[in-house]
Amino acid sequence: MFNKTKSPVPPPQPRANSGSAIPPLPDLPTPGGPAAAPRSASPAPASQRGLSTLSSDLQFDGNITGGGDLQIDGSIKGDVRVGRLIVGETGAVEGNVSGDYVEIRGRVVGAISGKQVKLIATAYVDGDITAEQMSIDIGAYFQGRVLQGRREAPAPTPAPRPAAPEPAPQIIDMKPGA
Repeated sequence: MFNKTKSPVPPPQPRANSGSAIPPLPDLPTPGGPAAAPRSASPAPASQRGLSTLSSDLQFDGNITGGGDLQIDGSIKGDVRVGRLIVGETGAVEGNVSGDYVEIRGRVVGAISGKQVKLIATAYVDGDITAEQMSIDIGAYFQGRVLQGRREAPAPTPAPRPAAPEPAPQIIDMKPGA
């Protein structure tokens, strides 16, 4: 019905000596800028490696630990400790959950610990939550306690001071009319 021929659009040419260049977005590094560093042979950070997924038809018995990102759409019986965790709407965990970022859309029966914890409207949580930042959407089910706190280094304990000698008690004789 509609026909339109596509003509190739030439890429924009960089302007030499242009004072009105469009700056890059703040969260993106500029090519060749100070944020550009030579890449080492070390593995990429968790956010660049991608998200590992336990699909909805899988069941896992045992503990899971790691520094990467994990999405659980299946069921796990055991503790989960990862960098970033998403429990999907079909996901279920029976055990303790820990991560820097924890987002619950499914079911968790156990304690949750994280810097940032989000319970989405479809979440079902039965257990205590310890978090620096916490949000609960309307419709989410939660039964347990919430402890808000920061993970800080323990405060240094002062060195014990030597005990000073206690002064001898004084006896005061109070006579009436004196």
